[in-house]
Amino acid sequence: METIDFSVENGVARIILNRPEAGNTLNSAMGRDLMQAALRCDEETAIRAVLLTGAGGLFCFGGDLKHFVAEAERIGPLIKEITTYLHSAISRFSRMQKPLVVAVDGIAAGAGVSLTALGDVVLAGESATFTAAYTAAGLSPDGGSTYLLPRLIGMRRAQELFFTNRKLSAAEAVDWGLITRTVPDADLMSEAEKLAGALANGPTAAFGTVKSLLAETFNTPLEAQLEQEARGIARNAQSRDGREGVMSFVEKRKPVYTGE
Repeated sequence: METIDFSVENGVARIILNRPEAGNTLNSAMGRDLMQAALRCDEETAIRAVLLTGAGGLFCFGGDLKHFVAEAERIGPLIKEITTYLHSAISRFSRMQKPLVVAVDGIAAGAGVSLTALGDVVLAGESATFTAAYTAAGLSPDGGSTYLLPRLIGMRRAQELFFTNRKLSAAEAVDWGLITRTVPDADLMSEAEKLAGALANGPTAAFGTVKSLLAETFNTPLEAQLEQEARGIARNAQSRDGREGVMSFVEKRKPVYTGE
């Protein structure tokens, strides 16, 4: 792929945004590459967890504003093209069974905050910062941030980020609920790799059910959510991994999950 590094090893797909000279910003090519990566992560059974990060000590500065200026005559169609790719990727990452670990190094701005919010577990280096940034450039949000942020941090805090472009430190991002936890900058990737590896060895289908239930919880009445929970746990109890998990617990041994 042109703008990201993509590899699969030991059940973990590693996606590295790789335009550090441009702040790992999103252009048409990166949007397309992310969509292709998301499709592979969703479909390939060898992939059981996904790790998303950025190259060059950065995460993502958002959209490539220099690219927007250079294409000013076709800016409307261009942005619709980029968001078509990006939003398809976000939908696949959100709906896939595999857990998504996001490791944030340096700056996350604009769409970088959207990608941060998308993670099932998010680690950040202690010096990482987060800012919505859109309205600072006279733009409005994309990447699902107006859906994800109110659910993660609450409406008032989401409003503050979008209207004032307040910059959050990593510690504040933990306190607000935007990210899971911080780690020392030097340990970020080793901790993220360890976490993704552990998840890749877990019960993939059960993780997928958790993701689906959580994605629907704010839009589903209680009784409908209870029904989906009942169906989900019954389905997972009948799976190979479900039977292995229960048996290993009874036998007091470590389970061996295969993703089946």
